[in-house]
Amino acid sequence: MSTATPAPPTRQDRTASDASGSGVPRRTRDTRRMWATVWRRRALYLMILPGAVYFLIFKYLPMGGLAIAFQDYRPFLGFSGSEWVGFDHFIRLFTEDTFFLLLRNTLTISFLLLVFAFPVPIILALLINEVRLRFVKRSVQTIIYLPHFMSWVIIVSLFYVMLTTDGGSINNVIVAAGGEPISFLTDPAWLRPMYVMQEIWRNAGWGTIIYLAAITTVDTQLYESAAIDGAGRLRQAWHITLPAIRPTIIVLLILNIGDFLELGFEHMFLVMNSLNREVGEIFDTYVYNTGIVNGQFSYAAAVGMFKGIVGLILVVLANRLARRFGEEGVY
Repeated sequence: MSTATPAPPTRQDRTASDASGSGVPRRTRDTRRMWATVWRRRALYLMILPGAVYFLIFKYLPMGGLAIAFQDYRPFLGFSGSEWVGFDHFIRLFTEDTFFLLLRNTLTISFLLLVFAFPVPIILALLINEVRLRFVKRSVQTIIYLPHFMSWVIIVSLFYVMLTTDGGSINNVIVAAGGEPISFLTDPAWLRPMYVMQEIWRNAGWGTIIYLAAITTVDTQLYESAAIDGAGRLRQAWHITLPAIRPTIIVLLILNIGDFLELGFEHMFLVMNSLNREVGEIFDTYVYNTGIVNGQFSYAAAVGMFKGIVGLILVVLANRLARRFGEEGVY
């Protein structure tokens, strides 16, 4: 009498077996597989750990302090003892005359940085990529990286020495040529151009690192084919290099748009004075003056929260627009 061979278990049978408890549940198997993958790649996760800890401590944990934006916070009363005032601080922000001044100055400077400062690292990366002598290429990279490691105090001091009307090198040249000295440091018309130039001088070289890394991934056979077809260096850069690094440019552009209201406190605080404050006062310096100098912690927290919300909205909108045009975006 022949014995029939049992049929292999179907997917439904395996699911039922997992659900009934006979054997290892699928969720347990997936968890074990995940931890096994983490252990195999533990070196990579250890490299990520310092950055993750940094963002956890200095970016995510401080978000709990945003609660004071809805309180009349008093340090001696603490979070629990301070009175809740709802949206009073936000109403004050939007109804004060300084709000439109702050918004205009911040948006104007951010727009100037986006138009003039953002393309500079891309252009520098394209130019450096065309240098064939390795020694010259590395020397140029080292020189343009150096300003990034200087603090804003040093950079602003260097510009002060060059631009001051009292013995500044630039004004000495202007006077020697028969002109009148220019008040670069106090004239409101010169604050924004000077601010943008300083940003370019300090950060443009450092920004080329990402673009040069992206350029190295371009297939060299594309350049060889283009050269055979008669394309010069300029056409190769325009039709091959730029399209290849376009995803990197889009991602960095989205991140820059997210920082549209986040210009940074230190730089503007150092170049601003009582004579050019009308065009230099931005949200970051306003938060310092109201929160630290005047002790209005809740109001300053409300201003900072407003900047964060606007930045989040801009990132989401810019990312959605990029994906609509066929780009990958940030997420």
